[in-house]
Amino acid sequence: MTFQLTPGRYRGLKMTSLKEKPIFGIVAFDQRGSYRRMLPDDTPYDTAVQIKEDVVYAMTLHASAILLDPTYGLGPAMKMTGKAGLLMALEYSGYSGESTYRRPIFIDTWTPEKIRKMGASAVKLLVYYNPNSGTLADELDDLVAQKTAEIHAQDLPVFLEPMSYSIDENIDKDSAEFAAMKKDIVVETARRLSKTGADVLKMEFPYDHKYESDEAVWKAGCEELTAASAVPWVLLSAGVNFDTFERQTIIACEAGASGFLAGRAIWKEAATMTPDDRKAFLSGTATDRLKRLLDIAAEKSKPWSDFYTAPESAETWYESYA
Repeated sequence: MTFQLTPGRYRGLKMTSLKEKPIFGIVAFDQRGSYRRMLPDDTPYDTAVQIKEDVVYAMTLHASAILLDPTYGLGPAMKMTGKAGLLMALEYSGYSGESTYRRPIFIDTWTPEKIRKMGASAVKLLVYYNPNSGTLADELDDLVAQKTAEIHAQDLPVFLEPMSYSIDENIDKDSAEFAAMKKDIVVETARRLSKTGADVLKMEFPYDHKYESDEAVWKAGCEELTAASAVPWVLLSAGVNFDTFERQTIIACEAGASGFLAGRAIWKEAATMTPDDRKAFLSGTATDRLKRLLDIAAEKSKPWSDFYTAPESAETWYESYA
C-alpha cells in the first residue's frame, strides 16, 4: 500500500533522488562541531567555508543531493551545480542535557520557512534517541511529530536522522556491551519514529563492525530494520572508513534500504589537504568512492516509490492546495 504525497513533498523526494531511479545517493556535509575538530584551531571561517565549497561542488557532479548546515552551508549551496538537490539541517549541532539524557536544540532564527525560501528540496532533522529511555523517548516522539508537521506545513519532505546513544553512564557507545544492544535499539527506533510523519529515515547500520563482521547477521538485522520501518530508509556512514561502508551499503540495499546518505566515508581526507591536493583527491578518490556507492544503490536499493505516489491531477487542484 502506498501513501499519496502532497506536491511539494513528492517533488522534494524527486529532486533529492537519482534522476534515473527513485532512490537516494546523497552526500552529507552538515557537520559543524566535528568538522571544526578536523581543522586546525586557528582555521578562519572563510577557509572552513571554502573547503566545504570545494567538496560540495565536486560531489554535486554525481550525487543525487547534498546535505548542508546553516552555519557553513550557504556558500557551498550557492556553488552547487544544478544536477543535485539540496537538503538543509534544521537542528543545532549537539544536544542539551546529560550525555545519558539528550534533547535536541533548535535555532530560533532558522526555520523550515527559511529553508524553503532558500531553495532547498528537503529538511533533515536529527534527534539523539534511545527507545529504552522511557518518558524521554515518548516526549521525543511527540517533538519529532511536531517538528515534522511544521516542516510539512512548508510542503517539504523530512529526512529524520535518529542517532543512538547509551543511557547508562557505565556503558560507552563504542563498547562491546552497547554493540550487543545496538541492533535492537536501531530496529525499535525505526519502528517508533517511522510513525511520526517523517518521509524518510536516515538510519545507522544495525551492527558495530568492530564486534560483528558476519554479513549474514548484518543482512538479517537490516531486514528487521526494513520490516520495522513504515517509511523508506537510507543508510548513514557514521564516520566508518569507506571499505566498511561499501560493504554495509551492499547489505543494507539488498535488505531493503532506499539508498545512502553518507559523508565522511567519502570525503573526510579532503578536509585537511592543501587546495591542490584536495582538488586532485575530490576528482579522483572521492568521486570514485561516490560512483561505486551510486552503482550499488542503483542496482540493489528498494525504490521509495514503493511507499509513495504523486498527487492526482485535477483541473482545479490549485484551489484546495494549501
